[in-house]
Amino acid sequence: MFKGLGTAMITPFDKELNVDYNSLKTFVKYQLDNGVDSLIVLGTTGEAPAIEEEEREKIVNTVVEIVNKKIPVIVGTGTNNVNHVLKNNKVAESAGADGLLIVTPYYNKSTQKGLVEYFKYISERTTLPIIMYNVPSRTGMNILPETVVSIHENCKNVIGVKEASGNISQIGELFSIKPDSLKVFSGNDDQVLPIMSLGGDGLISVTSNVAPRPFVELTHSILNNDLEKARKLNNQFMKLNKLLFKEVNPIPVKYAVSLLGLCENVVRLPLVKASQETEKLLKEEMERLDLA
Repeated sequence: MFKGLGTAMITPFDKELNVDYNSLKTFVKYQLDNGVDSLIVLGTTGEAPAIEEEEREKIVNTVVEIVNKKIPVIVGTGTNNVNHVLKNNKVAESAGADGLLIVTPYYNKSTQKGLVEYFKYISERTTLPIIMYNVPSRTGMNILPETVVSIHENCKNVIGVKEASGNISQIGELFSIKPDSLKVFSGNDDQVLPIMSLGGDGLISVTSNVAPRPFVELTHSILNNDLEKARKLNNQFMKLNKLLFKEVNPIPVKYAVSLLGLCENVVRLPLVKASQETEKLLKEEMERLDLA
């Protein structure tokens, strides 16, 4: 689907909490101008659970139209209701999106066998390629390496996994048993170097909302085996990575993007604005990096 850097996009809101489509268009153009390899719309960073159905359709259509096939547009469609996932998939298909990011069911959770059946059921009802999303800290559900491989082998259009378990040992085990056809993307900015060094295809990034160009350079350096440059960039941006998760994502990154003048610092409940301490630390670090 893509190699290198995919930005897990924010969804801009105005001060009245409406989706700010003008800012959305500007933000997409900013990402394109900085050379990102893919855009991921309405994932965790895009506050997908707080987006209404009619907003979803307009957001996806807006991004697809602006991108105009220059790079892949991947839409987060996962929920814990399989029929809602199928509806969200239809929206992405109708808009002309290039792929789907589907998180494991949360709250009602599953067994590992249930995950295989879940993704099989969904994959049989869409023609778009699917990236599984493993983020146990959000879902309470972990996809084990053997299950990831089983889903890939049983679902012809499940082509990869976004790994955000944070468990490098587990991810290393996945690389040891997976076929070459299964793509692995780091779902954590602070683990891109080890995951891609193990053979990962890229990063689905939060930090690239505010620093797209450096993270394009970082991921491409790893792909080109320029580990010296990759280590330097990785170390340079590690503090920013950590600050962007000092509070629940996307609270800090929304503030950070607002410092660039690309959106208002507005999130929807149950999220609230970052604390003054977090804002102060983020502003200082972005100034140090010449980002703001």
